[in-house]
Amino acid sequence: MIIVFFRTIILYSLVVIVMRIMGKPQIGQLQPFELVIAIMISELAAIPMSDTEIPLLNGIIPIITLLMAQVTLAYWSLKSEKARAVICGRPSILIEKGKIIEQELSRVRMNLNDLLEQLRVKDFPNISDVDYAILESNGKLSVIPKGSSRPVTPKDIGVLAPDPGLPLSLVIDGEIIFHNLEKAGLSRQRFLDTVKKQGVERLEDLFFAAVDSTGTILWQLKEAVRK
Repeated sequence: MIIVFFRTIILYSLVVIVMRIMGKPQIGQLQPFELVIAIMISELAAIPMSDTEIPLLNGIIPIITLLMAQVTLAYWSLKSEKARAVICGRPSILIEKGKIIEQELSRVRMNLNDLLEQLRVKDFPNISDVDYAILESNGKLSVIPKGSSRPVTPKDIGVLAPDPGLPLSLVIDGEIIFHNLEKAGLSRQRFLDTVKKQGVERLEDLFFAAVDSTGTILWQLKEAVRK
């Protein structure tokens, strides 16, 4: 049992490191070759975990090999348009100017019901509202609505809306995030003085605090403190 425990820890740690090196895409955002490699890595790690008769290196070496293959393919697809087309494929236009392209649907092996379902998921139940629908290389459907069906923006009505900026988390569970505090142009003391004026007695009482683009600090106390 001890051997199995340590083999599991080693292989788990290796897989986590490998997946971190591969990047951070979600499963739905993986390219086909990335999904294949991820599945193979999980299988290669699972077998030596449960079977102690298999040498640990028989799991480690193939995982490292697949990592090298993934990094190589990713590099080629980054540097070469032709390689990217072969490795990742190209986006497919399924609807063009409101017209369904039957040949393209057949080529990507998608039936009409699947297309209509994907459009409904994107809040386009009526095909007449769609200008273009594009099946991306990662399998997701992008929809470009017709001008008459897209939401009105401030630009359409001549309103100059300010950029929303990026809210910064300053405190997570009582711990100050100093690099965000620096980005916000706040010193630790100035931040503490600000929240104290708003009724926060101790930093440890804060569950969450953030600052928005206007400089307004939003905060919430821990549930135990609020009671």
